[in-house]
Amino acid sequence: MTVADLSHFIKDQALALGFEACGITKATPLPESETVYFSSWLKQNFHAGMQYIEKNSDKRYNPCLLVGGCCSIVVVAMNYKPTEKQDPKAPKIADFAYGKDYHSLIRTKLNVLLRLINEQGQIVHGRAFTDSAPVAERYWAMQSGLGWIGKNHQLIIPQKGSRYFLGELMIDIELDYDCPQTNHCGSCQRCIDACPTCALTKNSGLDARRCLSYLTIEKHGDFSLQEASTIEKNDWLFGCDICQDVCPWNRFSKESKIPELQAKEEFLSMKKEDYKNLSECDFKRIFGGTCLERVGYKGLIRNLNANKA
Repeated sequence: MTVADLSHFIKDQALALGFEACGITKATPLPESETVYFSSWLKQNFHAGMQYIEKNSDKRYNPCLLVGGCCSIVVVAMNYKPTEKQDPKAPKIADFAYGKDYHSLIRTKLNVLLRLINEQGQIVHGRAFTDSAPVAERYWAMQSGLGWIGKNHQLIIPQKGSRYFLGELMIDIELDYDCPQTNHCGSCQRCIDACPTCALTKNSGLDARRCLSYLTIEKHGDFSLQEASTIEKNDWLFGCDICQDVCPWNRFSKESKIPELQAKEEFLSMKKEDYKNLSECDFKRIFGGTCLERVGYKGLIRNLNANKA
């Protein structure tokens, strides 16, 4: 099988596994412009309490240090837009958390892809990642031709939108590489204007300290008075989708066909009173195996109390 044939094979198999897009890029150190930008973002403390982001920056800047012998990065995107929405009067939960936790789902599919590659007669070594290691995911997705990084700091895929999980398969063979995408946000700044906490900045990046997603998911411990006030003024219980809801490119988005990413009926029908009366057993039954386990029962109740739903 030629390099071109194998590259086409990988993309075809990725789509057959349920990914909606697949691109391939060469594994190289990040350009200085990217490392300088990221270092500046950290120095401004825009990563808030996510201290883990500071670690292993050398591997983030150079994928070959993360996976020895890495030559190519196969980047995939999986649609998570829910087919049904929760009760509109209930405290809001971000779309990505409706179904099963995506981490194991995507890694499993990428490992299947690696096995299929090896079955073509060439020994290939690699590792699968999705939002769980020092990988510049959106940068590699852009380099692989999947889309561009919008002003809301989400990867935007042309004619598809931004409601996508990303995954990477780093492997030790050379392949045919796709051309990077150019940015098509233009002068639009609807996401910046719509952000209720001004977490999106025009030039410096996302300030996680203000972000509702950070506060309701990544933040540990009690809220400060200012943080509690920020959450009280909004109606998000876990995450936030405002910057995606207003993005014109999401008018092209279609509902996900992945069974594992569909929400349970019990969750979809939950009302405000159901959340107020939620027990820990209820939480485990309804939200077990989903991304909400990241914040846990106590964290969800903390968010609910701040929200005063």
